[in-house]
Amino acid sequence: EVQLVESGGGLVQAGGSLRLSCTASGFTEDRYAIGWFRQAPGKVREGISFIDSFDGSTYYADSVQGRCTISWDNAKNTVYLEMNNLKPEDTAVYYCAVTYYTGNNYNLSSLEYNYWGQGTQVTVSS
Repeated sequence: EVQLVESGGGLVQAGGSLRLSCTASGFTEDRYAIGWFRQAPGKVREGISFIDSFDGSTYYADSVQGRCTISWDNAKNTVYLEMNNLKPEDTAVYYCAVTYYTGNNYNLSSLEYNYWGQGTQVTVSS
């Protein structure tokens, strides 16, 4: 079974940067996407980015476009989410998750992702 471990969260001032890590293991298929999601208190879980294991293609939600970069270190089985120019509204628990390829295009609906990490807290102070 897929296991995911996030790290890298913390407290940062507005305008600062953080790099989140998601170390993955236990894949049973070769093609999948790893996505990053976040959930603020009282809000629904929001998908913000994913990366495709097949070709490394990436996708970003409008809310983070231009401020985040998702990348993959195959040697370390780790996906990173670099976040810049952080804003107080970025404060949330950040999760990584995995969905296996089914023949349809990947998306950022949390319902499509079957395996989840435990989350890492990001707090941005104003």
